[in-house]
Amino acid sequence: MDQQEPFWRRKSLKEMTKAEWESLCDGCGKCCLLKLLDEDSGAVDYTDVSCKLLDTASCRCTDYKRRNRLVPGCVVLSPGTLEHLPWMPSSCAYRLLHEGKPLAWWHPLVSGERDSVHKAGMSVRHRVIPEQLVEEDDLEDHIVTWPR
Repeated sequence: MDQQEPFWRRKSLKEMTKAEWESLCDGCGKCCLLKLLDEDSGAVDYTDVSCKLLDTASCRCTDYKRRNRLVPGCVVLSPGTLEHLPWMPSSCAYRLLHEGKPLAWWHPLVSGERDSVHKAGMSVRHRVIPEQLVEEDDLEDHIVTWPR
């Protein structure tokens, strides 16, 4: 392979270093939205309600290292868990690479700009409500279609 190719084109997800893996996160925050699962159909609906740890301005976790201890349902992504997470947004770099697809033009690794995900309107910035402000019984009132 051409060594001039970026690491995400040269390496499989399993071959990446921890730093390379972490850099794949574009900071969109979509995976941090609360989701509703239809037990009968298996369908997943996204809401515009974010995890209590999501900084809704930066779209980054406020306690990334302890997130899965503080939020019991928080999923730690790995190459082995991706195929079991069909709810991952279709624009997610981890999902795209897992499916053999290229990263989007607005991904920070492609654009070279950390804020390109926000400038392209692909993040949850200014579109979500922190879960602390929403009653659990009201989640169905917050179902949205835009995170796909």
